Amino acid sequence: MSAALPSDSPLITLLGLAKRARQSRDPAELAFMAVNDSHALAPYRQAALWFKQGGVKALSGVVQVEANVPYVQWLTKVCAALYEAGTAPLRVTSADLPEPEAADWSEWLPAYGLCLPLGAAGGLLLLARDVPWEERDIALLAEWADTWRHAWQGLVQPSTWTWRTSRQRIADHLRLAPGRPWWKQRALLWAAAVLAVLLFPVRLTVLAPGELVPSDPAVIRAPFDGVVASFQVKPNEMVKAGQPLFTFDDAALASRLEVARQALATAEAEFRQVSQQALADAKYKSQLVVLAGKIEERRAEASYLQGQLERSRVVAPRDGVALFDDPSEWLGKPVVTGERILRVAPPGQVEVEAWLALGDAIPLQAGAPANLYLNASPFSPVSATVRYVAHDAVARPDGNYAYRVRAALDEQINHRVGLKGTVKLAGGWVPFSYWVLRRPIAVVRQFVGW
Repeated sequence: MSAALPSDSPLITLLGLAKRARQSRDPAELAFMAVNDSHALAPYRQAALWFKQGGVKALSGVVQVEANVPYVQWLTKVCAALYEAGTAPLRVTSADLPEPEAADWSEWLPAYGLCLPLGAAGGLLLLARDVPWEERDIALLAEWADTWRHAWQGLVQPSTWTWRTSRQRIADHLRLAPGRPWWKQRALLWAAAVLAVLLFPVRLTVLAPGELVPSDPAVIRAPFDGVVASFQVKPNEMVKAGQPLFTFDDAALASRLEVARQALATAEAEFRQVSQQALADAKYKSQLVVLAGKIEERRAEASYLQGQLERSRVVAPRDGVALFDDPSEWLGKPVVTGERILRVAPPGQVEVEAWLALGDAIPLQAGAPANLYLNASPFSPVSATVRYVAHDAVARPDGNYAYRVRAALDEQINHRVGLKGTVKLAGGWVPFSYWVLRRPIAVVRQFVGW
C-alpha cells in the first residue's frame, strides 16, 4: 500500500488550485490565480496572462493593468510572437524573440521565461525567473495551465461554437457501437425518438377573440331620420310581439300631418264648389280633372305622413330579449334611416362569434370544433361547431382586418349574450414540426419574399 502524500506535496497543491479554479465564478479571480497562485507550484519572479482577443489580462503583483504603459505594450508584442510558436510549453529567453523585443528583455524580465499556451482559450501564461526551468516544474505548471484553461472556458466562453466542434459533437453522438444490433444502438434510438416527435400528428389550432352573440336576432333599425324620444323597455328585458319598444319625437310629423289634412280638406271644398258651378257653366268642367288630381295628391301625402307617425312608435316584431345599450345614450340622439338601435333575440338561441386575424388564418371547414374560453369562467369552456367562415376580411374597431367565424353551440348554456373570451379553433391534423414552425416560416417568407 502506497504511503500518503505529505501535505506540502506539489500534487496536493495542484489539486487544491484545480478545485479553487473549478469553484470560481469570477473571471478576475481566475486571472489573479493564474499570475499569482501559480507561484505555489514553482517559484518565479514575474508572470503575465495574455489573450489574443484583449491583450494583457493580468500581471503578478499588480491590481489593475494599464494598457498604455511601456511594460504592458512590450509584453503584448512578446506574447503575440510567442503565441505563434506552438501549443506546447516552451522555455523562452531573449534569444527566442525578434530583435526589437529581445533587446529589452533584460530590462523588463528575468533571464529565463516559460511560455504556457492556453489552447482553445486563445492566450498564454508567461512566467519568468532568474534560474533555469526544470522538467518537474514545467510538468506541474503545464497540468495547472490545462486545468485553468478548462475552468476559464467554462466560465468566460460557455457558448463557443465552430463548425469543427459542432461536427465533432454530432459525430460523437451518432457514432454507433460496434457489435450491437441496430435496435440497441443509442444513437439510432434517439434519432428515431426525435423523428417520431416531429412527425407526431396534432391538431392545427389558432386562438381568436370571440363572444357569445344571438344566432338569429331581429334587428330593429330607425324607420326614418329623427330623434329618439323615449324607451318603453329596459336593456335585457323580455318583450312580447307587438309590445312598444321606443318612440321618436313626432311633433314635426304631427304638425306636417295636420297641414296635409287641412290642405286635403281645402282641395275637397274647392272641388265641390267647382262641381256646382259646372252644372250651370260648361267652362268649369275642364277644371274638375285638375282638382280631382290635386285631391288625390293631398290624400296620398296625408296617408304617408299618417304612416310615418304610426312608425314613430316602434314595436317588437316577435318575442325575445331586448338587447341594446343604456337608454340615456339614445334619448335625444339624432339617428338616420337604417341605423341599428336594438336587437330582439329569442332566449336560448346563442352562438359563438370569433374574429380570425389574417396572420392566423388556417383552413377551417364547416363542422370544425371550436371552444370558447370566457373571461368570466375560463375553466368551463363552451364547446361549439363552426358553421361558416366569411370569405372577405372586414375592418375591426382596432384597425386590423379579420375574418368573421360563426359557430353553433353543441349544447344549451346559461351564459348571457355579450360575454367575451378567447376562441380556440381547430383545423386539420398536421405533423408536430409543421405546428411549431408554421408561424416562423410565414414570417421568413414575408421577409425574404418567397
